[in-house]
Amino acid sequence: MNILVRSLMFLLTTGTAVPALAGPLSDGEKMAIQADIDRGTQALSKNALQIWNYAELGFQESKSSNLLQQQLKAAGFKVEAGVAGMPTAFIASFRTGDGPIIGLLAEFDALPGLSQAAEPERKPAAGVANGHGCGHNLFGAASVAAAIATKDWMVAHGIKGELRLYGAPAEEGGSGKVFLVRAGLTKDVSAMLHWHPGDRYSASQGHALANISGKFRFHGIAAHAAAAPERGRSALDGVEALDMMVNMMREHVPQETRIHYVITDGGKAPNVVPDTAEVYYYVRHPDQKIVAEIMGRVKKAAEGAALGTGTTVEFNQVGGTFDLLPNDVLGHVMYDNLKSVALPDYSSAEKDFIGKIQASFPKGIRMGDGTVAPYTSGEITPASTDVGDVSYTTPTAGMAAATWAAGTPPHSWQAVAASGTSVGVKGAVVAAKTLALTAAELFQSPDILARAKEELDRRRGADFEYRSLLGDKAPSLDYRKAPSQN
Repeated sequence: MNILVRSLMFLLTTGTAVPALAGPLSDGEKMAIQADIDRGTQALSKNALQIWNYAELGFQESKSSNLLQQQLKAAGFKVEAGVAGMPTAFIASFRTGDGPIIGLLAEFDALPGLSQAAEPERKPAAGVANGHGCGHNLFGAASVAAAIATKDWMVAHGIKGELRLYGAPAEEGGSGKVFLVRAGLTKDVSAMLHWHPGDRYSASQGHALANISGKFRFHGIAAHAAAAPERGRSALDGVEALDMMVNMMREHVPQETRIHYVITDGGKAPNVVPDTAEVYYYVRHPDQKIVAEIMGRVKKAAEGAALGTGTTVEFNQVGGTFDLLPNDVLGHVMYDNLKSVALPDYSSAEKDFIGKIQASFPKGIRMGDGTVAPYTSGEITPASTDVGDVSYTTPTAGMAAATWAAGTPPHSWQAVAASGTSVGVKGAVVAAKTLALTAAELFQSPDILARAKEELDRRRGADFEYRSLLGDKAPSLDYRKAPSQN
């Protein structure tokens, strides 16, 4: 029976509200919460596919953010927009009284240069330059669906506490959540839950790579490249000299390090010595202290490149994120709830779509079996996320859902395609159910929350004091705009 209907019947027959539940959810309550999400699947799908169509870049997600905000307001949440200096960030809260504060994270930014139609062959979408190659359109929509279902459950059972959904922009490089943490907006949360699209189901808790990113902008002197080359000083030479030195540096950094770059401005015409040029760098390592040291060496290389080419250089840091801190207490709760959710069946058309996607992969790519992966802890994922800063300041757990064909790499056209179809939505529904079940269980499990906090304190150390890798820098709201637009 629907939990809202059952609660109304209880109220009418007894004159009192349904008493708060205690302990883990019963099978009946789990079924009821999942049924509520099933009934909201149409709204989840509509939101996810609309955001997929918007394909807005970091800190530019005005329509995507507003869409999710409006749905939460309609569901009874109080929404505060434009938090922590980010116009597209928001916090949606529903409070019933004193009690635990459970948080959910939602993302909605796309990636540049990944335009793709929702088709199983490489085909850029008409009139769209960007794409949801990490499935954040699904992420935000499913987290909102989970929040609404959890809120309805709280009302039905008189649960005391506060549910918060954090609309977090610019995860892809802009470090949106870092600014939320730095502003103290997450420090009172009892437990934070998140998920991510992927090619398999898992609730394992592992580490990510800490990351510092930024743009080196060189300034030179323009001149005619043939008639007066001696009068010019090429800013592009500065960029290329930096890139060459960093590529030599790769032999002399810890092997877990990842350094990658893209030239975002290399001049406009070969016959004009470019007076400005820019290169955008990421440096990653499992330890944020080592990341800072390596980026310091890159900065020194930039100074040398400028000196050697007769140019000047400035560095604009864009992002800076901690590694991810696992929390096994919360992770096991999430894993048990994921295992209790029925995984989707696919139609013949969806199976055909998945098969065609997989046919585009190189031979030898490992494919998953579509089941929930066994629980593990502590493995290092070679990627970065601004959830890392959250995980160092409040107990945090996440999961992955199979929204793409097995074997699909993130940031690929195949991921964009699946994120815009019912294949992606079906995986997102599993994530929404798992998040809602986990949040509901945590609301009535003070012992679990206490143990999760103890684990956080133990893992980060007694003398831990949060200091953002971004220092006091304001959000780089224009980081996705072309240099000429900044």
